[in-house]
Amino acid sequence: MFFFIIFLFGLAIGSFLNVVICRLETKESILVSRSYCPKCKKSLKWFELIPIFSFLIQKGKCRYCGKKISIQYPLVELVTGLLFILIFNQFFPNYLNLIYYLIIFSLLLVIFVYDLKHYIIPDKIVYPAIIIAGIFNFQFSIFNEFSIFKLSILSALGASGFFLSLVLISKGKWMGLGDVKLAFLMGLILGWPNIFIALFLSFAFGAIIGLILIAFKKKGLKSEIPFGPFLISSTLMTMFYSQNLINWYQDLFSVFIF
Repeated sequence: MFFFIIFLFGLAIGSFLNVVICRLETKESILVSRSYCPKCKKSLKWFELIPIFSFLIQKGKCRYCGKKISIQYPLVELVTGLLFILIFNQFFPNYLNLIYYLIIFSLLLVIFVYDLKHYIIPDKIVYPAIIIAGIFNFQFSIFNEFSIFKLSILSALGASGFFLSLVLISKGKWMGLGDVKLAFLMGLILGWPNIFIALFLSFAFGAIIGLILIAFKKKGLKSEIPFGPFLISSTLMTMFYSQNLINWYQDLFSVFIF
């Protein structure tokens, strides 16, 4: 029952994140105007905004204009609900860590979807996330755990510096400055050695998905593919399964060495 309540809470937050994602594009306030159908602009009633269930009951269509509702809405709500269960299971009852990771991964989810749709990592989301992660890490220096704070800063600088070098070498063709900022955020969140694992995973995932898209002729060799979703996916995996990944790496290298 506890996790079911957390799941429902995550669904509600996911519904709010959908509003944030959409209004980042339209540059509308997320607090003033009511939710509306993006096709016919008709304001939606409360029972049309119930996460997932409204989408299912309306068969994925607007009640007013009959146009299809993007699958993004129920997917973001569902992923947020599942992600909140994962975070609660990992950090409860450490309330400081719990609140921090709920906020950080909510912001990362917004970046994930927005970059996937528009090939842009929004500054309005990544900068607040960096500030929140920086403040969270600063607490370690206050409580005489300066080495943790130092490693997070060095990881952030190292990851962003690596991506910045790729941007400069390729003149922006391989990576964008948004990826540099996101890499800095990843370093703050993960620290060392987790940032190395996450970067390795992101490039591996990117290569595999890229080859699959090329094989199915969805993309060409020179096509642009947003890299933010790979970075965020690898951050999530590393955050919760880092030790398993480290053990897997060690086993893999031992096979090649011996």
